[in-house]
Amino acid sequence: MSAVPITYFSDVLCVWAYIAQLRVDAIKARFGDQVRFDKKFCSVFGDTRRKIAAAWGDKGGYAGFNAHLLHAAEQFPEIRLNPDIWLKVQPASSDGAHLFLKAIQLAQSEGGAPPDAAATATWALRRAFFEQGRDIAVWAVQREVAETCGIDCARADALIRDGQAFAALSADYKQAAEMGVQGSPSFVLNQGRQKLYGNVGFRIIEANINELLRAPSADQASWC
Repeated sequence: MSAVPITYFSDVLCVWAYIAQLRVDAIKARFGDQVRFDKKFCSVFGDTRRKIAAAWGDKGGYAGFNAHLLHAAEQFPEIRLNPDIWLKVQPASSDGAHLFLKAIQLAQSEGGAPPDAAATATWALRRAFFEQGRDIAVWAVQREVAETCGIDCARADALIRDGQAFAALSADYKQAAEMGVQGSPSFVLNQGRQKLYGNVGFRIIEANINELLRAPSADQASWC
């Protein structure tokens, strides 16, 4: 039986994607080689100042957003959230971090980085922001975090300079739009027929995967 492909879209500055990493890890532990993740980025925090002003301008701005995140995190004691999140450090955009991570993905695919380099760097950047309160929109912070993980940034930088990383990130954003991805995180299964978006519990994701592992025929839609 072939593995179930899961196209996984996230924004590195999205707290729900930070929390969802626990579910991604649980899916891998539960299904192993029966699932195959294709990790991509979508742009939710491409312009954070405008986003916060639009969504939280009449609800306390960054302070209101901070209170909302801290309240949401209370449901997940297994994660750590910096109490000053979005107060002392306000990254301008997630796009720069996405570009850097796409470059690492490309370097990994061509053998210029370890097999788990992209996943390691993505998680490290998320932790740098959500736990340590560092500005991961800053070029120097991105590279420092990656180098701390043992990742050589030279090849990634070359892939940014020659435009390949830009092209790969553009492809991610275009595919997110074509698939109707509404936000971060989004699990897209069954050739786009099943989309699980936002704070989705592990059992719901598990049920969708189990239904696809049942291997319905091409003319029989999944009942999930």
